[in-house]
Amino acid sequence: MEQLMHAEDFFGPLAVLIGTWHGEQGLDVAPEPEGEARSPYFETITIEPVGDATNAEEQTLAVLAYKQVVSRKSDNSVFHHQIGYWYFDRNTKEIYYSLLIPRAVAVLARGRATAENGKWHFSVIADAADKNYGVLESAFMAAKASTKRFAMELEVQGTTLHYRMQTDVHIYGRSFAHTDENTLKKIS
Repeated sequence: MEQLMHAEDFFGPLAVLIGTWHGEQGLDVAPEPEGEARSPYFETITIEPVGDATNAEEQTLAVLAYKQVVSRKSDNSVFHHQIGYWYFDRNTKEIYYSLLIPRAVAVLARGRATAENGKWHFSVIADAADKNYGVLESAFMAAKASTKRFAMELEVQGTTLHYRMQTDVHIYGRSFAHTDENTLKKIS
């Protein structure tokens, strides 16, 4: 596809995300019945061009697909596997971020990307109350571990990517801010 040859023009700010990223400095802070668990982790995120998607013959989105595999440092076991897409709407300059996790939870977040001094900053938010940019979850998850809000800040400068995610959940009878943060290097 000719468009993929000009990634920066076609994918806009998302072009800096294309590649395979690996990080060893991750920290997951997750809810437990009597407090929280802090789990150091390593991960690989692969982000690949898909091309474009045209909606109702009026909107064209530039689309990247990604896969994120996260493993605990304590035993090398995979404890989080996530797939989804990054989207860029050249007309509105908005970005969208979708994720699916094998706990029967899906999120579609919306935000913006800005650049300053060679650093790209991405910010996306989804709220369970928003019917367009929100959360879809199974009945079990809604009753036992409901996601109320998702927010992610991501920065890319050169071959370094840093993110911080916060997922606000209601679990074990209380609200909890589940966070994940890591710094990754582009390896290909």
